[in-house]
Amino acid sequence: MNMLAILNLVIFAALLSFLFQMSNRGMSLSRRTLLSLVVGSVFGFYLQMVFGSSEVVPQTLEWTNMVADSYVNLLRMIIMPLVLITMLAAVMKVDEIKSLGKIGGTVVGVLIFTTMVSALVGIMMATLFGLNAGELASGAREMARAEVLESRVGGVANISFPELISSFVPRNIFADLSGSRSISIIAVVVFGLLLGIASLLVAEENKEHGDRIRGFIDTTQAVVMRLVKLVISLTPYGVLALMARVIATSDGDAIVTLIGFVIASYIAIAIMFVVHGLMISMLGANIKTYFQKVWPVLTFAFVTRSSAAAIPLTIRTQIEDLNIPAPIANIAASFGATIGQNGCAGIYPAMLATMVAPTMGVEIDISFIASLLVIIAAGSFGIAGVGGGATNAALVVLPAMGFPVMVAALLISIEPLIDMARTALNVNGSMTAGMVTTRFLKADNSAESNEASGEAVSES
Repeated sequence: MNMLAILNLVIFAALLSFLFQMSNRGMSLSRRTLLSLVVGSVFGFYLQMVFGSSEVVPQTLEWTNMVADSYVNLLRMIIMPLVLITMLAAVMKVDEIKSLGKIGGTVVGVLIFTTMVSALVGIMMATLFGLNAGELASGAREMARAEVLESRVGGVANISFPELISSFVPRNIFADLSGSRSISIIAVVVFGLLLGIASLLVAEENKEHGDRIRGFIDTTQAVVMRLVKLVISLTPYGVLALMARVIATSDGDAIVTLIGFVIASYIAIAIMFVVHGLMISMLGANIKTYFQKVWPVLTFAFVTRSSAAAIPLTIRTQIEDLNIPAPIANIAASFGATIGQNGCAGIYPAMLATMVAPTMGVEIDISFIASLLVIIAAGSFGIAGVGGGATNAALVVLPAMGFPVMVAALLISIEPLIDMARTALNVNGSMTAGMVTTRFLKADNSAESNEASGEAVSES
């Protein structure tokens, strides 16, 4: 290994040690996460500016990625146990929530509604900035990407709605617990719901069995929540490594070339954060307090670009910090990671379609906007069955509008930069759905309803 790479690793180790010292001094997790975001950005910028495209950067990142990937893997590890036990525990206390069906329907309704609003915002920004797909340059990398996307169009766009719905029902729960399908999370939610109902029926038939089941579930939930708390405590170290990788590998030239699209995307995303805030404030919640509590989750989503990996943080934050009942928190986090993603399924395909329309001789009028919003609403639901986020949303929406998918390939160089903010918006959208559902159904997250999880957190 290059000596300069070794020096960089010594610096990285010193930064990790610094964050550990901040923890020992009593600095809060949210502040340490913010600090790690800044420090990681500075370290990544140092790697790119000093070493550029030399071998020193990949040699350094090969080792720093060990920290980043290990942290993300740990979060992915606890997703399924957390979703299953939280859903199971919630159903066992079904008297707290009048109707689980209303929860699911309200959550999905909020997600789809906010996605349509985000699509409208994307159309407005693309129009305001005068973005046009015909002005984008294509190189060998973009053409290769275009061929890949063209080969995927059929498989993504031909999934029917009935097929999608039936895929939510687990066929092999052990396979879904391993995350073998893109919609495995929703399948585990369904299994947890069915298992909870069966447990309730057993408890009604036999009080002794019911007491044992409740005791087992409470104990298991406490252990899982303690595990979640343990993994989340590692967030500053993971964010440091992840942010360093993002900044060190960013294509500065591509960002400059496509700066208009980058700025328009970030403004659209910022507007949707404002929309989420307004929705929450209309329900009587304090916007400032809300964003203070969800900041660590948004930070993690930003640097990891993974809504699924953020599920453990999303569920815990909703239950413990936002006072959202466990059933609503679980369903909102699980559905929000796969359905109605405001950033990936709303803003992104809307902007692409608006950019392509002028090149196809299509006028951007009320008819175009209405058609696009309907397709995006349906597509935001449909991408849950295929996975892939923004790209798959574009592969659904663009062909449905009669447009080519080439424009998605032309933006490949700046995709990571924008996807960071889109993912944060996706996650915030799921928590907003949880907040709205809670207030709409007038559900209370009492101490009793989350006894096990609350004890797990308070004791750690």
